[in-house]
Amino acid sequence: MQSLNLPPAGLTIREHNGKTQVFDIVRRKFVSLTPEEWVRQHFIHFLLNTKKVPATLLAVEMSLKYNRMKKRSDIVVFDRKGKPVLVVECKAPDVEVTENTFRQVAMYNMTLQVPYLVVTNGMHHYACRIDQKKKSYAFLGEVPGYEQMADASPVPEHHSR
Repeated sequence: MQSLNLPPAGLTIREHNGKTQVFDIVRRKFVSLTPEEWVRQHFIHFLLNTKKVPATLLAVEMSLKYNRMKKRSDIVVFDRKGKPVLVVECKAPDVEVTENTFRQVAMYNMTLQVPYLVVTNGMHHYACRIDQKKKSYAFLGEVPGYEQMADASPVPEHHSR
């Protein structure tokens, strides 16, 4: 698998029944090692080790419903009260991150209503802060740390006097 624009993750990889698998420390099981899974596992480790997200407050391939359709979000981070605060959509490194990729994660957010969205292909990472009231978003310079995510109170409104 190719190098990514993420810190080394120290993944546990094995061959099983002729297939390459990687150990997912959140789901606590080996899963098929696809290019997208390679990105997802590196991003999980990035969230845990660099952004200090507690492993118990992170869900991988979480099921959700949107317009009665079952969907799965790649990674969801929760605050300490169990409210989702960040959704991450992972793509394989050779998949370009496009407007359609953002539409996909925004669709998940119609259900989850998180204040932060991230889209990554392992090479490029895009983070947004969502303002639900104004129905707007702003791109961030980097993925926020856990304390910032968990303290994701609504964006303060600016009042003029």
